[in-house]
Amino acid sequence: MFCPNCGTKNLDAAKFCGSCGRPFGAAPAPAQPTQPMPPPAPPMQAQPAPYMPPAAPPVQPMPAQPAPYMPPTAVKKLNFSIFGANLPAVSIRLETGESIYTQSGGMTWMDRGIVMETNMKGGLMKGLGRMFSGESLFIATYTANMPNQEIVIASTFPGSIAPIELNGSRSVIAQKSAFLCAQPSVTLSAFVVKGITSGLFGGEGFILQRLSGVGTALIEIDGSLVERMLAPGEMIRVDTGNVAAFEETVQYQAEMVKGFKNILFGGEGLFLTTLTGPGRVWLQTMTLPSFAKQLIPFLPKSSSN
Repeated sequence: MFCPNCGTKNLDAAKFCGSCGRPFGAAPAPAQPTQPMPPPAPPMQAQPAPYMPPAAPPVQPMPAQPAPYMPPTAVKKLNFSIFGANLPAVSIRLETGESIYTQSGGMTWMDRGIVMETNMKGGLMKGLGRMFSGESLFIATYTANMPNQEIVIASTFPGSIAPIELNGSRSVIAQKSAFLCAQPSVTLSAFVVKGITSGLFGGEGFILQRLSGVGTALIEIDGSLVERMLAPGEMIRVDTGNVAAFEETVQYQAEMVKGFKNILFGGEGLFLTTLTGPGRVWLQTMTLPSFAKQLIPFLPKSSSN
């Protein structure tokens, strides 16, 4: 028999190849199939970075917000009527719990359901300020404890009574001794005139009256009343002393009369008062000093023995 491995002839009874030593009778081992090499893996492609939302900006502290505008507290409208023509007085009807105040001694008559209380209203310093502006140190407050009660307050001088409605946005400056009465929500205080010239020659002095707050105030006017509304920049010239009141937005100054002959023979004195808008002004046709000056020649004179 021949060796299937090397082809050498051997005896038929041989169990092994004499040349290569291969045993006979055993089936040759099947050749192991060659496993193909796997193809190389494709190169890894760069993957895009996952989307990240932008970081939120740091929280900034909220700036302090200004307090919202709060309109002034509503005040019940004063029920009043003015009568008396050139010798005027004001009749005021008060409901239960309603009050007005006036300077001490200002009341003319009142119903039995009205109670009077006298105090300095605001303390000593405000009372002294009122004294410098021509009013009394003490203030009388009248309060109704019954419905529909009447109180009458008369003017101290022939002329007019002017009602002034205050809404809290603007104050009104009035001449000395002009205040007659007002609701408790209105504040009466002293106002110092700015400028030496205006104080000395404006005809009203350095101390005037300021009315502020919300509500109704009534002031005395010497003679007849004229009310004007000045546009921004509009100016009028007024003889000293004939300015009864003006809103605080109005510029109040004294101006020297121009011209030598005007000063000597014009009869208006050395200075005039100028009022420049914007704002409302109240003018009066008479002044107490000029009225008194006209009466002096008619006053009786004491006879000398």
